[in-house]
Amino acid sequence: MNIISYLKNIINSASKLFGMKRSGTVFQMILSVAFLLFGLVGFSQVTTKIDTTKIRIGEQFHYNIIVDGTEDILFAKFQTDSLKKVEVIESKVDSLKNSLVIKYALTSFDSGRWVLPPQKVIINKKAFLTDSVIIDVATVAVDTIKQPMYHIKDIKNEPYTFADYKNYIWGLLALLLLIAVILYFVLRKKPSEEEIIAKIPPFDLAKQRLKDLDDKKLIKHNRIKPYYVELTDIVRTFIEREMNIPALESTTDELMEIITDFNESSKLNIPKETIIKLKQLLKEADLVKFAKSKPLLNEIELHRNYAEIIIDKFHPDPVEEQEKEIKPEDHVGE
Repeated sequence: MNIISYLKNIINSASKLFGMKRSGTVFQMILSVAFLLFGLVGFSQVTTKIDTTKIRIGEQFHYNIIVDGTEDILFAKFQTDSLKKVEVIESKVDSLKNSLVIKYALTSFDSGRWVLPPQKVIINKKAFLTDSVIIDVATVAVDTIKQPMYHIKDIKNEPYTFADYKNYIWGLLALLLLIAVILYFVLRKKPSEEEIIAKIPPFDLAKQRLKDLDDKKLIKHNRIKPYYVELTDIVRTFIEREMNIPALESTTDELMEIITDFNESSKLNIPKETIIKLKQLLKEADLVKFAKSKPLLNEIELHRNYAEIIIDKFHPDPVEEQEKEIKPEDHVGE
């Protein structure tokens, strides 16, 4: 049975009881009273409480919705005014004896009159609405008589400290260091080819030059003279650096005389056969360079071997040198 039918039954019973005729006007009056009573019964389950309706800008006020009962109750999202001038600071739900309360802390930062619309509460799947509330927000009056007004002061800059320049200083130092490193590698004196060659031991340099000469294949291209020029230069350069004698500036006869005297005086013990091979090599090279002589292929190969033997024999063996340094008295006790 719906509410309307239930109300009609009440009205019919009342008409019979009091002998009233069911006229349209009377029926409407009784029906209105019935609806009002039922509305009061429904709204009596939801009540509101507010501590004040007049605040100043920024002040807070509290708005509570109280519901009779604690089960099957759902609070809808709080609806603020249409212009969103009233703001919710916080909300929390609290339970009292046989009732449920949702408490809102509200405020506004705009002066004016703002209307909070009815708030919806659902109880047992039925919707109930609270009354709307009008909030007056007033501005804060400034007493310019008691509180004099002053001119706006100019902005003053704070004094600079070392911390303000610290990052710039470190950055500048890093940049200067980087520039110094770059200048060092760019402007430093690079060793010349002669200086690089001078650091290579004479024996190793001569061996490497002989290998490079073989790789050029001058004999294959019938370039006999350049071959002998470079071959004798390798041998003369080695002798000059190894023995500290002017081999490059001396003629063949002068060089042979110097080597012979040097070998006898310094006890180098260079084999006589090696000295003879050196003389033959230099003499043959002079004929090629100055007399346009063209040795046979087997002779060229022989002279190439002579150069290798001369370099090996003129270079002292480390083991032999160590034996020479041992004094005779070291063997007395053996």
